[in-house]
Amino acid sequence: MEKVLSDFQYAVGQRWVSNAEKELGLGVVIEIQERRLTVSYPACGELRTYSDRNAPLTRVRYEEGDFVFDMDDKRWKVISLEERGHIVYLVEDEDGNDQPLSEVELNPFVHFSGPLERLLAGNLDKPRHFQLRLDTLSHHQRLQSAGSNGLLGARVDLLEHQLYIANEVANRYAPRVLLADEVGLGKTIEAGLILHHQLHNQRAERVLIAVPDSLVHQWLVEMLRRFNLKFVVMSEQRAQDIEESQGINPFESAQLVLCPLSLFVENELRLDQACAAGWDMLCVDEAHHLEWSEEDASEDYRAVEDLASCSEGLLLLTATPEQLGLESHFARLRLLDPDRYHNLAAFIEEEQRYRPINDVIQTLLSDDGADQLIANTTIQAQLAEFVGADVVADLVKKLQTLNSEAEIQECIFSHVRELLDQHGTGRVLFRNTRSSVQGFPKRLLNTYALELPEGWSNTNLYPETEQDSDWLEHDPRLPWLKEFLKTKKQEKVLLITANANTALDLEAYLRLRQGIRTSVFHEGMSLLERDRSAAYFADFEGGAQLLICSEIGSEGRNFQFAHDLILFDLPNNPDLLEQRIGRLDRIGQTQDVQIHVPYFEESAGEALWNWLHKGINAFESTCATGAAINEKFKSELTECLNNPQDHQLLDQLIDQTNAYNQSLSEELQSGRDRLLELNSCNSQVALETIASIREASAEDQLQEYMLRVFDQFGVDHQDHSEQTLVLRPSETMHSPFPELPEDGISVCFNREKSLSREELSFLSWEHPMVTAAMDNITSGEHGNASFCTLKLPALPAGTWLLEANFVTHCPTSKSRQLSYYLPTTPIRLLLDQSGKDLSGVIASQQLTQMAKTIPLKQAQNIIKHIREDVRDRLELGKTQADKTAKNIMDAARKKLEESQAYELGRLEALAKVNPNIRQQEIELLKTQNDELKAILDQAQLRLDAIRVLVLTE
Repeated sequence: MEKVLSDFQYAVGQRWVSNAEKELGLGVVIEIQERRLTVSYPACGELRTYSDRNAPLTRVRYEEGDFVFDMDDKRWKVISLEERGHIVYLVEDEDGNDQPLSEVELNPFVHFSGPLERLLAGNLDKPRHFQLRLDTLSHHQRLQSAGSNGLLGARVDLLEHQLYIANEVANRYAPRVLLADEVGLGKTIEAGLILHHQLHNQRAERVLIAVPDSLVHQWLVEMLRRFNLKFVVMSEQRAQDIEESQGINPFESAQLVLCPLSLFVENELRLDQACAAGWDMLCVDEAHHLEWSEEDASEDYRAVEDLASCSEGLLLLTATPEQLGLESHFARLRLLDPDRYHNLAAFIEEEQRYRPINDVIQTLLSDDGADQLIANTTIQAQLAEFVGADVVADLVKKLQTLNSEAEIQECIFSHVRELLDQHGTGRVLFRNTRSSVQGFPKRLLNTYALELPEGWSNTNLYPETEQDSDWLEHDPRLPWLKEFLKTKKQEKVLLITANANTALDLEAYLRLRQGIRTSVFHEGMSLLERDRSAAYFADFEGGAQLLICSEIGSEGRNFQFAHDLILFDLPNNPDLLEQRIGRLDRIGQTQDVQIHVPYFEESAGEALWNWLHKGINAFESTCATGAAINEKFKSELTECLNNPQDHQLLDQLIDQTNAYNQSLSEELQSGRDRLLELNSCNSQVALETIASIREASAEDQLQEYMLRVFDQFGVDHQDHSEQTLVLRPSETMHSPFPELPEDGISVCFNREKSLSREELSFLSWEHPMVTAAMDNITSGEHGNASFCTLKLPALPAGTWLLEANFVTHCPTSKSRQLSYYLPTTPIRLLLDQSGKDLSGVIASQQLTQMAKTIPLKQAQNIIKHIREDVRDRLELGKTQADKTAKNIMDAARKKLEESQAYELGRLEALAKVNPNIRQQEIELLKTQNDELKAILDQAQLRLDAIRVLVLTE
């Protein structure tokens, strides 16, 4: 189908298309009166009135050989046409039956979107629109072929241990793993990276996150702020509302669902509904709290077990796995793979066999490991038990020929990796420790003993909660705090207290009565209010000096740009204390963290401080054993807090806690800890992943690209600061811009800046705003047909060039990851009148810079005269593009075969020695390999955009 401009005068019944509102479809002139005409657009039920002198309309006129559709959507071929004020076509159907068809009877839903169709119809875009489309395709190609695709969009530091785990796990089919890094190393971030990667690459579409009630908001914030994943929080009330209003399973109302685990424990119906909904990925936090034994299991464990059986993938986040015993560790593993981990006794026996492997690895990695292996036949025999005598003999022989220490270490390490790959639970369990991860600051404890006000309880950790509203006038912590802040006028200070009311009272008192710039953060605030408070605190020019947070209100937020933390009171749970300190003590913190603890003498607060500091050393170091210690000594600690002046009782508890803590810590460092640590982060692979992310992120390119996008789509943008913009909708926008709120948004293109400015949205190539804009450009007609003039002294005036952009196209689901092997590759041709391709000589950007537009009607008249030549030259170009496409597709097949053969061979070899390799995974890889080869054979070449360039003097 084609449409061309006609010079006829307007007449009732004629068909026209609006140049400004192409989405209206075919319009019909229904009235002409007093130099105005009214056009009806039946496809959308709209009317438009135009001046007959400058109406933005293009006449629709089909030519012989074109196909048209009537009101009944029947297809006809045009045989001839006759102009009678309006056009009457002679058409025939597939059986050769002919009849007249007036243009009034044409189907109004016709849409001219093909590049050639739009060009020949005179439906033209500006040169810069054409260039943006071509550049968008080029960026698509670059991103699809990047090995880090799916890991670019997270607002996170690029840390080795996190990105190694994310890259390793997310590239698997339906991963089922246990994430068990020590506190503060970012298990939530690792889970978010994996989920984001799976969702971005469409390996997963439906995700359920189940967490303890107190962590729901933290997860909601983390997933949204760091990964742009908009989860729906499913509560009992929401579930009931959905059932009443929509009459459906509430868990089928959203693709990404976050809910408290208690919802399933307290309501069996909700558990049944969640299981029936089915999930691609299930993520469960605090999994070490799920109790299980061979005799019985807790209700929450059974709920997770049911959910895990209904989900393809499973992420379990847990504290150090063995800290609650091997039975607890086994309980987690059987959730991942009940067929593999079905017998506790067999698992314990298997665990014992890993100790010799760990001993061998420790020996090999020692400074003189190579010398010991060469000289000690006992060590050779031990290693031979795991890898075979021939492998050991070859290794010893090779080591004897190496001279440099670097070559020796690399040789040893490659064999250690093979051991880790072949043995143990390393494939399903990942654990990094602070001792193996660099970049943490020191923690320095500062304490301040204060006198308890008269009449205040010495057994209440939060005695101000029992006082009247004037408690601030009597609390000695306030004078101390005012003096302290005077010494920190140029610093940001974070204060955390247990209760929201305490936080609110403190903030009002300091701000209104002391004139201190403060901000407050508590669970009663909305997400927007919290953002504003965080932004005020983060602002170093006139922002708040002090941010006061409640216990729950501070969850999910990090303020590592501050270095001073005031603990206005103390939680009696070591894990909560670690969460508080973790707001500042994070990788990326540039200074030592100063922890300030004011406490009342001879009170429960002093007793708790002593126990946490002397019994656990919880202030100046992280404590992986905190949960176990809290569980064991909960009642004893309560007794001490109720009798704070019984120093003997407290000393006894501190001694017991200290001894238990040491024994637990020693146990955690023995056995398989080192083996797991090595398997949880391969620095070489991690650094390659980070380098790939940095290269693909191309922040400056993204900013330049998006500025052009904003300009062309009518988004108002103003500079905020370096690499930061304020975006707002404008009156010139034809339709809503993706992810742009009505009241605007502030965006940042720099990863590092976005980490300290959480009120800014981090724009990456994987941000929903960017991906949606790119998809809108390439999937629609934006810029796919253009016409311009330009001067090229080397070519004669009056001639014209045809610029055609083809793409290799393979229609298949994104989840198949075919784009990694065959990205949407643009093939650009620039053909002169002899059919010679000049694309290697003149870049498209050069042409766009020199291009000039001419009036639309003039351009349409020129196209009318060269339409057949355009068809012929394009056909010639397609022949040339086919040759290039064949080479691209052959290379894609080779890359696919080599990659799949390597991974399949590796998995099949590992499956013989490591039962953690699931047969399902191997079979899926084989199936995918065959399917991808078949799909590649169906790859096609598609014309994506076309531009005519007329040369002038």
